[in-house]
Amino acid sequence: MNLFNVYPLYDITPVKAQGSKLWDKNGVEYLDLYGGHAVISIGHSHPHYVQKLTEQLSNLGFYSNSVNIPIQQELATKLGELSGYDDYELFLCNSGAEANENALKLASFFNGRKKVIAFSKAFHGRTAGAVAVTDNKAIIAPINYDEHVTFLPFNDVEALKENITEEVCAVIVEGIQGVGGINVCSDEFLKTAREMCDKTGAILILDSVQCGYGRSGKFFSHDFSGIRPDIMTTAKGMGNGFPIGGVLISPKFKAKFGMLGTTFGGNHLACAAAVAVLDVMKEENLMENAIKKGEYLFENLKQIEGIKELRGRGLMIGIEFEKPVDTIRDTLLFEHKIFCGYAGKNTLRLLPSLALGQAECDRFLEALAQTVKA
Repeated sequence: MNLFNVYPLYDITPVKAQGSKLWDKNGVEYLDLYGGHAVISIGHSHPHYVQKLTEQLSNLGFYSNSVNIPIQQELATKLGELSGYDDYELFLCNSGAEANENALKLASFFNGRKKVIAFSKAFHGRTAGAVAVTDNKAIIAPINYDEHVTFLPFNDVEALKENITEEVCAVIVEGIQGVGGINVCSDEFLKTAREMCDKTGAILILDSVQCGYGRSGKFFSHDFSGIRPDIMTTAKGMGNGFPIGGVLISPKFKAKFGMLGTTFGGNHLACAAAVAVLDVMKEENLMENAIKKGEYLFENLKQIEGIKELRGRGLMIGIEFEKPVDTIRDTLLFEHKIFCGYAGKNTLRLLPSLALGQAECDRFLEALAQTVKA
């Protein structure tokens, strides 16, 4: 049997990784500034992370949702403390797509409505309901049929005021768009969304799958705007590469047995990975490092010719060029041995470890300057 060929693959086989670097089977060293779509939050193979996973695997590798699992509560407690949302509750699942589907379920259970307001490429999805939203439809599980979604222009405050009505079930938006181009929600936009949801009874969902978990320099990117959503979804950097997702749920929601469900969510290994991530983030001040290294990169990127616009916060950075970035990205990878991503045709996307070092920033800046001049 062959793999279903939906991903173009580079002829690079990583066999070792440490921090922000990895090595292929030929011993060639690469600088990783993409981290597998932002999943590597504390660096590859961090000693504390490896230890926590190894201990958990050697002691207990299975689980069941019907038994008490203390490490789940440890994760919830540490997440609440570090994020500042200790009065919220946590539902654990497998991925960002599943987190967003459960967020929509909760919203629909709460107000019994169907209509969803979203934004072009505004949130993550790989399973049926979430994918349907990217196709201008949403499946709200408690209501067993498709319901059209209203897509609004990103950062359009007047459109928010006009479209968030008492018919709307939920508004879902990324504080900083990922695939959508590293666009940052304005403070006015998020505050207006909060005000209109309060006014109409709609549920405000912040998709923090990519822009959460300290990547922006605050635990959640919407924290810069001073708002508190009803629901937040997380994944990616939550497990530093181990699959895990979560839904942070405000006190206005009341849990009931059977309300939500998951097969692999909250398993011992995933929780051990997520606890280790929070430990390292706190101990090594990685959110502060994200701010400092992000500011350093932004300041120095401004000196490089050919860049049309810089967007993002912390270590979630979009570098837009006048021309398509495929050649730039390939040159950085094959000549300078640096992994980057892209968002749209013209935007280079950086999503490095939050532990990124100064020398690694300089290596990238020098390589990009050379690439753009060539």
